[in-house]
Amino acid sequence: MSTVNSVKKVLVATIQELSVGIGKRVKVEGIELALFKQEDHTIHAVENKCPHKGGPLSEGIVSGEHVFCPLHDWKVNVRDGQVQAPDQGCVNRYDVEIEGEQVYVFIE
Repeated sequence: MSTVNSVKKVLVATIQELSVGIGKRVKVEGIELALFKQEDHTIHAVENKCPHKGGPLSEGIVSGEHVFCPLHDWKVNVRDGQVQAPDQGCVNRYDVEIEGEQVYVFIE
């Protein structure tokens, strides 16, 4: 017998609620996410918790496709969730879909 993962498409914001270079904290299905709108108008969603000490990434400084954790300056790529060297680790990332002006995230 196999199990089927249940993925939910959840409305998390509107495009107007997001600003380039500023993270937005949202809570969905008990998961705290950080949303980031890039200069190319793509939107990315990652877990809002740095793997080092749990700092809120939504409050970090954004530079290009990276956010710097506000606690200890770890650099996390918002596109793939990877922590940049010399530090190590990653955060969960979530698929995003835009429909009109609405931003949806896919949660398992």
